[in-house]
Amino acid sequence: MTTTTLLGALLPVVPLVAGLVGLLLPPAPPDGGGRPRRAAIALGVTGAAGTFLLAVALLATLDGPAEASGTWVDLGGLAVSIGVRLDGAAALVAVAVAAVALAVQVYSIGYLKRGPHDDVDVDHRYPPYAAQISLFTAAMLLVVVAGDLILLLVGWEVMGICSYLLIAHDRRLPEAPAAAMKAFLVTRVGDVGFLLGIALLGVSAGSFRIADVLAHDHATGTLTAACLLLLAGVAGKSAQFPLHTWLPDAMAGPTPISALIHAATMVAAGVYAVTRLYPLFERAPVALAVLGVMAVVTLLLGALAATAQDDLKRVLAWSTVSQIGYMTGALAVGAPAAALFHLLTHAAFKALLFLAAGAVIHAVGTTLMSRMGGLRRGMPVTFWCTVVGLGALAGLPPLPGFWSKDGVLAAAQEAALHDAGPAASWVGWLVWLAGLAGVAITAWYATRLLLRTFFGEARTPLVQPHDPPAVMRWPVLLLAVPAALLGLAGFAGPFTDLLRPVAAATPERPSDLLPSAPLAHLGPGVLLPLALLTIGAGLAWARWRRDPAGDPATTLGRLRPVFARAFRLDDVQHALVVRPTGALASGVRTADEVVVDGAVTGSGRAAVGLGGGLAALHRAALPRAAAGVLAGALLIGLAAALIGVAA
Repeated sequence: MTTTTLLGALLPVVPLVAGLVGLLLPPAPPDGGGRPRRAAIALGVTGAAGTFLLAVALLATLDGPAEASGTWVDLGGLAVSIGVRLDGAAALVAVAVAAVALAVQVYSIGYLKRGPHDDVDVDHRYPPYAAQISLFTAAMLLVVVAGDLILLLVGWEVMGICSYLLIAHDRRLPEAPAAAMKAFLVTRVGDVGFLLGIALLGVSAGSFRIADVLAHDHATGTLTAACLLLLAGVAGKSAQFPLHTWLPDAMAGPTPISALIHAATMVAAGVYAVTRLYPLFERAPVALAVLGVMAVVTLLLGALAATAQDDLKRVLAWSTVSQIGYMTGALAVGAPAAALFHLLTHAAFKALLFLAAGAVIHAVGTTLMSRMGGLRRGMPVTFWCTVVGLGALAGLPPLPGFWSKDGVLAAAQEAALHDAGPAASWVGWLVWLAGLAGVAITAWYATRLLLRTFFGEARTPLVQPHDPPAVMRWPVLLLAVPAALLGLAGFAGPFTDLLRPVAAATPERPSDLLPSAPLAHLGPGVLLPLALLTIGAGLAWARWRRDPAGDPATTLGRLRPVFARAFRLDDVQHALVVRPTGALASGVRTADEVVVDGAVTGSGRAAVGLGGGLAALHRAALPRAAAGVLAGALLIGLAAALIGVAA
């Protein structure tokens, strides 16, 4: 095992050990302080810092793809290996995951020290909270470096368990357990397909090792079916239509957990898994077409839903749904490098936005923008960090969201106009047009969020807003650096080469031997997105300017309730899936209680009644018993005589 592969193997191990040791800590006292909290903080921060240093060291030492594996178990010739598969994309995503996890661990020290809605000094459940973040980080990093599909599946499923525990962390909120259960069940639906897809590929290739699966010549039908099944898991984990409904409800969890889920783990896992197996999807154009349609619907659905939300965190949640749609759209048109570039920039600015939103909620005591306003004077640091994050989200140059989103749009345009992608050209048209519309809508709701939260007059006059304490302020400030500058890396050839999928060059594909074009570029193609961005932001600003106390969303008119409920798709799922399933479960329970249990109970009662009747006969008085015996003997004798006569 080389130094590079050793670093890759240690990446998930370090946070795993920190998490497991953290779970063994004794319960904290009722006030939440004392030695258990300090030990949990030390374990969480040290483990995250060590993981970040390992990820940076891996990125620095990586010199081309590297792999190390050994057989874990052999099931009748079907090998399951344990090992790592490393490339530039894995190293960059690992750095992003570790950086966000470290920021969340540090930020949580202050955020959970005093609840925004009560006078509790500290969170007495902090030790398991910090340990679960470490386990969550370990699971995502296992997905990133896994060299075997079964190992990847283990990390995939552990993330689901940790998300359930973390979303439901605050048991005082009645909606938190329900949101956690919904997230767990909805993602499990997709994970069934993901598991079947992995099984299909493993059986077809005779091995679950990713290198063997990619190298195997799968039958077209098998490959298409497997890729479609994998997309079910991607739709669940990455909150894509139609399994997107869990993500906005997951905002019931603590804000740092929202940052972790939305920025670097969970929702990013599905996109990364597709890039990991992208050579298979290139050979399954039907699956890419399905992915493209799913991306377009999700992109527009999330953007439109974000325009009508009053809850600050739900605006950011729906924006995540929309931005993941850009990533999956890039994958559908054959641009995995552009998808990964947007994944990295999104991790930076979305983590920044959620932690800045947490600072606002911490200071104001509410998540509703209708009760905010005028916060920029009392919270200047939070304000400027939010400006950077929202500018990157909207695609304002020269912030990174502009370059990464433009890379997606350029790839979609090329696929649409020149039929350059692995899928049909109509997929490129759909992704390109939806992406352009998404630029204007994103600029509109990002501007609305900024104006409603930080400008105008304060709508909660009793609150004295202030920037968060240093332990919360520094993670926000440090995340603002990549959120402002990461896009410039797209001009660097080495950075582009790191994100480029690993593919062996052949004489038939000599382009693989040539240096790839930079991900970020300037040209006439950027003028149309810039114009749409200006229109979207200008419309929101003009409406707010006419009535600073009002809400620009009132211009949506009758569409606002529809957008606020995300086209009522949650209600549709409840009517078509939840209620029939509940009715079926109720019917099965009734049948079990009435028919099955009734038959068993009835048989027992009949036996008891029969036994009681026989016992009553046996307890008859002597004269009646003697008469019964004589009558029986007479009947037997009579029967014998009749039989003899008949014979």
